[in-house]
Amino acid sequence: MARILITSAIPYINGIKHLGNLVGSQLPADLYARFCRARGDEVMFICATDEHGTPAELAAAKAGKPVAEYCAEMHEVQKGLSEGFRLSFDKFGRSSSPQNHALTQYFAGRLADNGYIEEVTEKQVYSNADGRFLPDRYIEGTCPNCGYDKARGDQCENCTKQLDPTDLIDPRSAISGSTDLEVRETKHLYLRQSALKDRLDAWIDEKTDWPVLTTSIAKKWLHDGDGLQDRGITRDLDWGVPVKKGDADWPGMEGKVFYVWFDAPIEYIAATKEWSDEKGLDDGAWQRWWRTDKGAEDVRYVQFMGKDNVPFHTLSFPATIIGSGDPWKLVDYIKSFNYLNYDGGQFSTSQGRGVFMDQALDILPADYWRWWLLSHAPENSDSEFTWENFQASVNKDLADVLGNFVSRVTKFCRSKFGETVPEGGETGPREAALIADLSKRLDAYQAHMEAIDVRKASSELRAMWAAGNEYLQEAAPWSVFKEDEAAAAAIIRLSLNLIRLYGVLSAPFIPDASAEMLKAMGAEDAAWPKDIAGALAALPAGQAFTVPENLFRKISDDEREDWQSRFSGVRT
Repeated sequence: MARILITSAIPYINGIKHLGNLVGSQLPADLYARFCRARGDEVMFICATDEHGTPAELAAAKAGKPVAEYCAEMHEVQKGLSEGFRLSFDKFGRSSSPQNHALTQYFAGRLADNGYIEEVTEKQVYSNADGRFLPDRYIEGTCPNCGYDKARGDQCENCTKQLDPTDLIDPRSAISGSTDLEVRETKHLYLRQSALKDRLDAWIDEKTDWPVLTTSIAKKWLHDGDGLQDRGITRDLDWGVPVKKGDADWPGMEGKVFYVWFDAPIEYIAATKEWSDEKGLDDGAWQRWWRTDKGAEDVRYVQFMGKDNVPFHTLSFPATIIGSGDPWKLVDYIKSFNYLNYDGGQFSTSQGRGVFMDQALDILPADYWRWWLLSHAPENSDSEFTWENFQASVNKDLADVLGNFVSRVTKFCRSKFGETVPEGGETGPREAALIADLSKRLDAYQAHMEAIDVRKASSELRAMWAAGNEYLQEAAPWSVFKEDEAAAAAIIRLSLNLIRLYGVLSAPFIPDASAEMLKAMGAEDAAWPKDIAGALAALPAGQAFTVPENLFRKISDDEREDWQSRFSGVRT
């Protein structure tokens, strides 16, 4: 039994996330967590809401609520939606938690003690209209690299180029739109990432199994232009983790908070402590996942994220961990994703474009979305959500292939043999060929899941569903029954066992339908199969079953056209 630590990039608190956010981190992380648990591994699956920084302050102000109240409410909303999509987190924490405050301050103190923090007097943009310093991301303007007119002062979301506010053409406040900006002096703490560049470079060189997308982004930040830059870790804001050096005050940093990018990944650790504290466990319970001197030396740590988060997880967070000098667990594998685009454009939380998680669940159950998103995951390039493709995939894969197989087998059995697994008859060459085919496909499916090749895994799973349909069509128990009832019974007995097998193997992708299949088959044992032959004999003759309601319904053309029209505009 392996020990697997899984973290998904934590979503901002400011609003409900869209399907592109979901497939870029949380959903594939859940797929992997469910697979590992099914195989018998010990899993700790962590996520949280990212609650600090100006995005939270602005969203709260727009909602007319105190920021702490707004964050508490939105945490419950995001937590509820994650449950709606059946995301199986062991803990969905909050970056505003006392545990994260303490750990963030601890890391800052350790970094300072080891010479990796520098106090810098810098010039920062101040908005006279807003009466405040503006964080980089709340200065907007035109990107000098690609011409995108809504580029932020830290990064252009269109071309992903890292920027400074002074790089922007025609800068303005993203809060008020004012161009009455001036530059003032303020003192901040910087993490000396450049001093850790060689260690980070060597560490990334060791990760020969990482996706090309992950390593290429990390190497670009390490070596392009002037290379890895030192980065500010404090801001002039009211809401956030107060700047302290461990437990002690930090002279000259009064009234400042740590920058959200610094404290957010530390929340992975803090959320695990939130989990252990809730359960009344001692510190050893969370430290065995995070400290190599407390038991984490045998943990495999896997992170999931969209490509825009890669620099922070390959460089900045590892710099924090390495610079602390403590034996914290570093990530072993980073699965990064490209962007999912929406119907000819881009999903956008800030612009309200696309289908959002709450809207999706109002339309159809979670499994429909899980299947499409995972089977079209943007792994090797950006992919695009279109309503036509969604309709075709649901109707063909889920309704015609899997749902139809379950319906035909159970209804035929009920009509000819009753609602128990029939006895009699023997399997033959056709069944042996099916077992051989499924055995090869199971090996491939497991290999793809272990490698976190999501689309390839979904293709193998679908091929196993299709193999059952092909077997049923060729074996034709409805015809055989007229001549040899026992032979037909053997075909149906195997087919009912296929339903149970599909329930087990499909659980990481479509957990609700999986549970329905297993319940219908009366399958108390849902153990991951060691071999196909044994799995196809798990339900004995005489085992009671029920005919499930239609597992998946088809999407009509009228529905698809209605949804396409309804979600063509902007969410307000």
